[in-house]
Amino acid sequence: PTNNTYSYHQAHLNTAIMSDAGRKGFGDKVKDSVTPDSSKSTLDKVKEGVTGGGDKAARDAIPDSEKSTLQSATDKVSRSKDHHK
Repeated sequence: PTNNTYSYHQAHLNTAIMSDAGRKGFGDKVKDSVTPDSSKSTLDKVKEGVTGGGDKAARDAIPDSEKSTLQSATDKVSRSKDHHK
């Protein structure tokens, strides 16, 4: 595949693996976690912090029973990681 094909698939990863409405996409979460902070601009770090904070607030405000199965499972893992920090 060419770089354009790769870029297309990277840009549309959230479409293939959907998060619940109003939540940070799974593809964005993976991209944020695998990209080293040293490779991120200050703006990217700020944006990541804001969207991550909003996603955590939604994670805790909405009961798991009202989420999709994938969103609920992802949120459980996220809560467990936060608890062990």
